[in-house]
Order: sequence, then structure tokens, then C-alpha cells
Amino acid sequence: MALSPSKQENNFADFMSTVLSPTSTRIKICSTSDWLILAVLLAAAVGVMYDTWYDIFRVAIIDEELSYVLLAPFLVFYLAWSRRRLFRGCRIRNTWVGLPVVGFGWLVHWYGFNFDPAIWRAGAVVVAGGIVIATMGTDVAWRLGPALVAMAFLIPIDPTGRYRIAEPLEVFTAEAAQNVCVVLGMNVDRQGNLLSINGTAVTIAEACNGARMIVSLFMVCYFVAFDSPLKWYVRAALLLASPLVAIVANVTRLVPTIWMFGHASQTAAERFHDWSGWFMLLAAFGFLMGMTRLLLMALGQAPTNARVGAREALP
Repeated sequence: MALSPSKQENNFADFMSTVLSPTSTRIKICSTSDWLILAVLLAAAVGVMYDTWYDIFRVAIIDEELSYVLLAPFLVFYLAWSRRRLFRGCRIRNTWVGLPVVGFGWLVHWYGFNFDPAIWRAGAVVVAGGIVIATMGTDVAWRLGPALVAMAFLIPIDPTGRYRIAEPLEVFTAEAAQNVCVVLGMNVDRQGNLLSINGTAVTIAEACNGARMIVSLFMVCYFVAFDSPLKWYVRAALLLASPLVAIVANVTRLVPTIWMFGHASQTAAERFHDWSGWFMLLAAFGFLMGMTRLLLMALGQAPTNARVGAREALP
């Protein structure tokens, strides 16, 4: 039975209002299938840019100064996983915002491939972040903000930029370590970044100037800042304090290392130097976590609720 023209117009108007209404039932809610689609698209992007991602982890493995890149995937995953409760009922909208991000990443990738390997690697990371936004929308991306920003740790630092801060940092670290050694009663001489103890020369080179620890501890500070329900200014203070914490931790590590070079075999001293770096990183992490808990207690929030509060706060 055919409908009258007036009824057909009314039905069409109802259909259009349903499609265009902001409160429409057609609004898509984030679901498990969307996360699976995102995982497939990210895997495809990594496959297309396999050479770039392979090179990122290749340089991270062969260059100790870039070893922080190996920790970055775990940091990104944890920050995303810890916010999973925020995605319940989250709408998928404004996915178009991710498209220009993906396009910009491709442009950076192309330029870097032809002119600059460091930018080439950054382009692949930007593309991955753009795919997240293009698939899940801006609401999910906002809640994923700390994890998306942490993807920057996947980009190896350009050696040129690293060398610019290496020389002054080496001299400063050597001077600080010498002063501490003198206070402790150790007879240590210094000339530039070269220390001498019991006739044994100890050079404060790139491997022990603290640059690697600064980046690693910045990652630790970033983790602590966004894993706890802190005010924005407290988070900013933690991140800004990371270089100072790194220098203090590195000098604390170097003092016994210098003593080892002056009183033990070179093999034992070098082994101590290598392992003490990881130990001080863990010690600094424990120190920051402890200070964060004390700060939460001072603000009247129980430390046991810190992790839950961080997962239910924005960002």
C-alpha cells in the first residue's frame, strides 16, 4: 500500500533528523572491536614502514646511549592500559583529525628518508599516533594523551644534538664527582673531564656523563607524574626536576666507580660501572615513587588510592 506524499515527507524528515541529531542513537561507542581494528591498522603501518621500525630498535640495541628506546614500548602500553576504565562509554568522533596527522607523518617520513635519518624515524612514530586518532577519535585520544605523548620516547635522539650537550656535561660531571670524592677523603685530581686516582686515569666520557641517565630518568619522572593523581604543577615540577635528579644519581654512581678504578682491577671496575647505572636508575625510581607517596599523604590522599585515582583522572 503506497504512502501519501505528506507521510513520505514526514518519514524522510524523521530519518534525516535521526542521522544529523547530536544525540542520535547512531553515535558510535568505543568497543573491543574498535581496539582490535586499531591493533590491525597499527600492525599494517608497522609492516609498511618495517625498515624504519627495524632501524629504530637496531640503533637502540647497538648504541647504549639510545637504550631508553627499548623501555618506551612498555611505558606507552602501561600508560594506555592503566587508563582503560576511562574508555567505557567513550564516543568515537572527530576521527578526521587523525588524517592530517597521518599525512604529516608520511611527509616527515618521506623528507627524512631523503635527507635526515633521525626525522625519518620520527615520521613513522607520528604516523602511528595519527592512526590512533583516526581510528578511535579525539575523545579516546584525549584520554590516551599521556601514552600518545610518551610515543616520543620511541624516537632515537639525533647524535648531533647529543654531542652538543655531551662535552659541557662531561666537564661538569667530572668536577662534581671530584668534589664529592675530596669531601669523602679520596685523593682525586682532575683535568677537564679526566680524573686521576692512585695513578689510574678515569675519563668521564659519553658513557658516564649522565646524558643517558637524564633521558631515562625523564622517562621515570614522566611515568611517576602520570601514574599518580597529581596536580598539573606538581607533574611539571617532577619533569623539570628530572635533569637534577639524573645528575645527582650519576655523581652518586661515579664516586664508587672512581674508587673501584683506583683500588680494583679494570675488569671489575668496568663491570661495576655498567651495572651501577641500572641500579641507580631503579634507586631513583624508588626515590621518586616514595616522594610521590609522601606528597599524596601531605595532600590528604591515601597512597593506596594513588594508582586508582590516576586511572580515573584526566589526562
